Amino acid sequence: MFVLCLLPQLVGADPNGRIRVIDGDTWDVGGDRVRLFGIDAPEADQTCKRPNGDAWPCGQWVSQQIAARFAGKVARCTAMDTDRYGRIVARCHVGSRDAGRMMVSEGLAFAYRKYSMDYDLDEKAAAVNGRGLHANQVQRPAQFRAAKRSVAQPSRQDCPIKGNISSKGTRIYHMPGQEHYDKTRINTAKGERWFCAEAEAKQAGWRRARR
Repeated sequence: MFVLCLLPQLVGADPNGRIRVIDGDTWDVGGDRVRLFGIDAPEADQTCKRPNGDAWPCGQWVSQQIAARFAGKVARCTAMDTDRYGRIVARCHVGSRDAGRMMVSEGLAFAYRKYSMDYDLDEKAAAVNGRGLHANQVQRPAQFRAAKRSVAQPSRQDCPIKGNISSKGTRIYHMPGQEHYDKTRINTAKGERWFCAEAEAKQAGWRRARR
C-alpha cells in the first residue's frame, strides 16, 4: 500500500536584519524583500481626500511615516508564504512589537482580511478613533488597484516608456534605447504599464533602469 504524504508549501527562510522601507507594506529586511503579512497599505501613487474635499498624496505620506518609525531598525520576521512577485510574505517584529499590528492600530495600513483576520479589531479601533488615514476619505488599497486595472492603459504607440515590475516587486521603467528595453514585456494584469513621460513614471513610484 502506498501512502501519500502532503508536505507544507516551502517558503523562504525567516528574514532578519535592518529595515529599508520600500513602501507602506513592503520592506527590505537584511537582504530579503518582504511583503508584510495581514496588512495592506496605500499604494505609492494613491491619493485620499481630507474632510474639506482637498486631495492629498496619502500613499507617499504613509511611506514617510513608516520610514520614520522603522527605517534602520532591526526586524525579526517569520516567513508565512511567498507571493507572485517572489517576495517573502512575513510577520515582522521590531523590538517586542508586531509591526503590522502597530501600523494598523495607528491608521497607517488596513487589515488585509482577504488573507488574515488577525488585525481586524485593530483596524476597527483605529477607524472609530479617527487615527491616521481614518481621519480622511480613503479608498482601500485593493479597491484602488482594481480601479486602476479597469482603466484602459495607454498603448506603446502613444506612450513608449515601459513600466515593469520585477520578480521582487521593484518598479522599474525602461526608456527606448536602453539595454533591456526590447526584451521587456508589459503585463497590465500584474500592474505593469506604459508611460508617456519620465516625470509621470517617477511620480507613479517607478525608478529608471540603470542600463
